[in-house]
Amino acid sequence: MIGLRLAAAVVAGAMCAAPMSAAATDVVTFPSARYLVGSLQQRLARERGVPVARAPAETIEGYLSKPDGNGPFPAVVHLHGCGGLAEERRISAEKQFTDWGYVTLIVDSFATRGIKDACAAGDRLPSRQADAMGALIYLSTLPFVDPKRIAVVGYSQGGMAALNIASSHSVKLFEMPPDVQYKAAVAYYPMCGAASDELVIPTLVLIGELDDWSRAAECRWLMKRWDRKSAPLKVVIFPEVYHSFDSAAAGPYGTRYYGHWLRYNKDATARAAAETRDFLAAQLVRSP
Repeated sequence: MIGLRLAAAVVAGAMCAAPMSAAATDVVTFPSARYLVGSLQQRLARERGVPVARAPAETIEGYLSKPDGNGPFPAVVHLHGCGGLAEERRISAEKQFTDWGYVTLIVDSFATRGIKDACAAGDRLPSRQADAMGALIYLSTLPFVDPKRIAVVGYSQGGMAALNIASSHSVKLFEMPPDVQYKAAVAYYPMCGAASDELVIPTLVLIGELDDWSRAAECRWLMKRWDRKSAPLKVVIFPEVYHSFDSAAAGPYGTRYYGHWLRYNKDATARAAAETRDFLAAQLVRSP
């Protein structure tokens, strides 16, 4: 799986709107979404005359910040990569999204599970999608959040979770309150094979042409197989750019991480921030 525990120096200077002061960050906990019990399990339970066993809900930690004011505000759920949540990444993301006017919930899928990273084959991998859906449920209960205007933004492994959330599924996967769903998805350098041909929410993909962990070719193929009758899809491929292009810790000359080449690119970071800002504004602010 993809991702890294390196700092992300996301350029906030690409913003057009005047910055808004962010309130202090709160550490919060919430349950990961429960998977629905399948029809087979339900039938077997009925035949045996026993209660249907619900999957346990795991407790997840997150960092909640909001702009000044009472709202209700649009909101963003941030999903880290397979290397875990670096503090520098968290602080950078909090500033970026709250300055843009969004309540921000940065999910840490590893802390409460005692996971250091999940980048190698065979590593324990929690359900990132279930965590994201749990974050959505949690945000939708907050009085200063508009539950109809919540987007998911994921990076690497988190980006794959965002693509999965944006994809059409033949069956309902999670126990969810009625009418609670994401409005849009942004995926930074994901493996685009995680997306289905049909999308249920507008989606933005940002990836480097030279990424050797998440292949840009997969994202080009996603554009070709994408059902244009479904929700909108935009794929932006940055020329001569590698994986984790928005991580200053990767350095301007690059570094190896789990056998893959990572390299910070200031220009691509700024352009990706601008794309993200405009996309979220269109989906969460300017849309009806």
